[in-house]
Amino acid sequence: MERSRRGRYNESVPDQASQPIILAENLTKVYAQGRIQVAAVRGVSLTIQPGEFVAIVGPSGSGKSTLFYLLGGLTRATEGRVVIDGVDFASLTDSERTRLRKHRIGFVFQKFNLLPTLTGMGNIEIAHAISGRKEPLDHKYLDHLCDMLAIRGRLEHRPSELSGGEQQRIAIARALITRPAIVLADEPTGNLDTKNSDAVLDMLVRSNRELGQTTLMITHNPEAAAVAGRILYMRDGQMVREEKGAGGRLAAV
Repeated sequence: MERSRRGRYNESVPDQASQPIILAENLTKVYAQGRIQVAAVRGVSLTIQPGEFVAIVGPSGSGKSTLFYLLGGLTRATEGRVVIDGVDFASLTDSERTRLRKHRIGFVFQKFNLLPTLTGMGNIEIAHAISGRKEPLDHKYLDHLCDMLAIRGRLEHRPSELSGGEQQRIAIARALITRPAIVLADEPTGNLDTKNSDAVLDMLVRSNRELGQTTLMITHNPEAAAVAGRILYMRDGQMVREEKGAGGRLAAV
């Protein structure tokens, strides 16, 4: 993917595998609280290659969720830059940033964010519809997702009729239905018990392996982060260390 001659995001251009899919350089985000300036993220730089599974770990207040929003283009940096597959977020208009997110990034959130009046299938279908893609929903691919995520028998139920683990698996299907190059997951096991947490981690690892997405997971839980190939630790808005994870090993159920 690259900028067109007019400087606009063009989703039709092939990816360049030789470059990082996510690049952050000297990212800083400062919030104003009255007369006080609070730096939630301070000078963070990182590089993520296509197909990696990376976890960012830190306690509450470490800046990891703010970093998630910066890397996903959901908020603008005070300083520094974010480059997604060769495109600098800062060089795009708001509408271009939205279009890039719709086509290139799938989001998974702690609170699931499913629409309560729609069934599981409806939540997946609406994600495909609002992505703006011209091609129709690929039902063969959807069948594969349903089998991979073990949700085939739950698609006609509304969120209130589903367990937390089932809701999160449908939320993952919703994130994957547009075949994004990047999956950003913010505390995807935060509201789940151990059994469902392990199942969701398995699904994220499996989608990373089988579908080839680059996966970046934010978590406060080092045990959840251990399934990733690389683990980055944050504290006080900064990266403090990095270590290897299990390299995409499935969680023990």
